[in-house]
Amino acid sequence: MSVADDPSTLRILAFLCALPLASAQTPVDNGNAPLGITTDRPAVTDSSAVVPRFVFQAENGFLDTGTQSFDFPETLLRVGIGSSTELRFTAPDYYYDFATPDGSRSGFGDFAFGIKQQLLNASSGLELAAVVTLSFPTGSAPISSHGYDPSFQFPWSRKLSTNWTAAGMLSIYVPTQNGRHTVVGESTFLLDRQLTQPWDAFIEYAGDFPEAGGPRHLLHIGTAYKIAPQQQLDFHVGFGLSSAAPDHFIGIGYSFCFRMAGR
Repeated sequence: MSVADDPSTLRILAFLCALPLASAQTPVDNGNAPLGITTDRPAVTDSSAVVPRFVFQAENGFLDTGTQSFDFPETLLRVGIGSSTELRFTAPDYYYDFATPDGSRSGFGDFAFGIKQQLLNASSGLELAAVVTLSFPTGSAPISSHGYDPSFQFPWSRKLSTNWTAAGMLSIYVPTQNGRHTVVGESTFLLDRQLTQPWDAFIEYAGDFPEAGGPRHLLHIGTAYKIAPQQQLDFHVGFGLSSAAPDHFIGIGYSFCFRMAGR
């Protein structure tokens, strides 16, 4: 099925294009503030902040599920196009021995494009953003969903004290399975502790609730260290709390950002 044949996909594309207009009257970021990195990884919960205007950010990682299956480079490219809007490009990930209905397969996944919009900033006490993403069936035959798959996330965060932050995310994913779209709901909750100025750690619960099949509950623990204001290393481990979830996984990552030339 092509994009033109799917009215729901056309509506999603129109929404992706129109979303930045929501910030048209937001004061423009002059680009003079000191630049520091804030990433969506390694937690399941995305950051509730967007990257600043004219900033390019690349987030990368490697994930091992502990069953001789892994994927990399988990690359998410984020570009600030306004004071409260960013564009997002998810590069095709390479999966090795990935579990599919036809058995373990290897190959590249699908490309995805999205927009992240700041709805509330930290000055209001609650930081909130909306993310809309659409994936395209560009991956290898055994790995691709073979469909145009939208997803919607609403990450939030709230400072509890100088060093403690609570955060979470409500999400809806609409993957293509067996030639038709299904719905998966997801809810996460996270507590983050700032250990030192460049170093923080978190503990997180994530639950997936698919339209068909059992729920997937995860306990997730991780840490991130800023080796420079614009560079970050991360490490995380997760454990399945239900039979449908992976038994465990472990991952590492490196992310960086910079202000684009001439800005």
